[in-house]
Amino acid sequence: MRLFALRDYRRLFGAQVIALFGTGLTTVALGLLAYDLAGARAGAVLSTALTVKMVMYVAIAPLAAAYVDRLPRRTFLFLLDAVRGLVVLALPLVTEVWHVYVLIGVLQAASAAFTPTFQAVIPDIVTDEADYTRALSASQVASTMESLLSPVLAAVALTFLSFDRLFLGTSAGFLLSAALVLSTRIPQARPSGRTGAWDRAAAGIRTFLRTPRLRGVLALNLVVAAAGSIVVVNTVNHVRDTLGGTQSDVAWMLAASGTGTLLTALALPRVLDRAAPRTVMTAGAAVLAGATVAAVALTATGLLTWTGTAVVWGAIGVGMALVITPTGKVLRASVARDALPEAFAAQFSLSHLAWLVTYPVAGWLGSAVGFTVTWSVLAVLAVAGTIGALVLWPRHEARTAPAAALAAPAPRAPRTDRSTLTKAA
Repeated sequence: MRLFALRDYRRLFGAQVIALFGTGLTTVALGLLAYDLAGARAGAVLSTALTVKMVMYVAIAPLAAAYVDRLPRRTFLFLLDAVRGLVVLALPLVTEVWHVYVLIGVLQAASAAFTPTFQAVIPDIVTDEADYTRALSASQVASTMESLLSPVLAAVALTFLSFDRLFLGTSAGFLLSAALVLSTRIPQARPSGRTGAWDRAAAGIRTFLRTPRLRGVLALNLVVAAAGSIVVVNTVNHVRDTLGGTQSDVAWMLAASGTGTLLTALALPRVLDRAAPRTVMTAGAAVLAGATVAAVALTATGLLTWTGTAVVWGAIGVGMALVITPTGKVLRASVARDALPEAFAAQFSLSHLAWLVTYPVAGWLGSAVGFTVTWSVLAVLAVAGTIGALVLWPRHEARTAPAAALAAPAPRAPRTDRSTLTKAA
């Protein structure tokens, strides 16, 4: 495959996959740690930890993008990976719930700076449009490692080990990812031309608010968060308390959602070569809204069995892939190349703002009134987001060249020799 013939992309992709393996183990282990510390209130504890995560993402990602062109990006990514690896080592030692919140805050602050920086690097390394589309899909496939292969690995590991040992695998993943980043040649970011930190941080958000297709993406973010929070927050209590499952069963059920995401992401590159992103993404929103409504109906009637849960969770995985995978392509078509870091950071921050709304609903409301009422609220949000996307993202706008592209078409990056790249990194 021509994409993976690019040495630097191949190494960065490897770093992403390895880190996501670690992140996936953390997702499983954190849920089980919450259950160990709080029992039936595990959903509330987990949703609070994830809310802390979202606050960090919303607050820090735009600031990271504001300064990314002033920093040596390779060194920055390496240090952030190293910080995450060291922080995770402390998680097995916690004895109080508040310890979890503090460590998650530090961990996710590093992740909030890492992700938009990593996303903004890819267009500078993969300059061909077709290859970039495939890179977006490959990145989505890698992201499913957190929800598919990592939970499967966790399920096998939990047969022999206690859940706190999973954090060791997470730490090793981050440190190995850091080593791969350090071996990659990453060019410096192009200066954005903005001098004020706030102006730079807010530039991407302003772009979202004034661009119809990006306003549609904002609504789609709400759909993804509403459906996804059911899987992320409520799986542990649903499997352990409602279905009477084990720790390994929690991991396998998370893998059911990841299976839907993985299979869909693998099929999407060819689809996106022919279909407009709006069509694919709104179809994904419809799948997510339908899955949340089905979850409400099944839990209200007591029919959300093992099979029913796996089917609904798998459908949520399919819908999430349909919405998330084309998002990078939409961003690249909507802004000039030198504004990509700010646009990616804005999407990262604004998408997690939606999760900041839905995580507390899934966790706190779920613990207080049960799944039927909680999932009904999330289903309403998913349906509202789907309708909002159809209204905010006009069909004709999907066929219109973006103003940024018309005003300043992004030139193909010039070839740079090894010595220049090494100095830049």
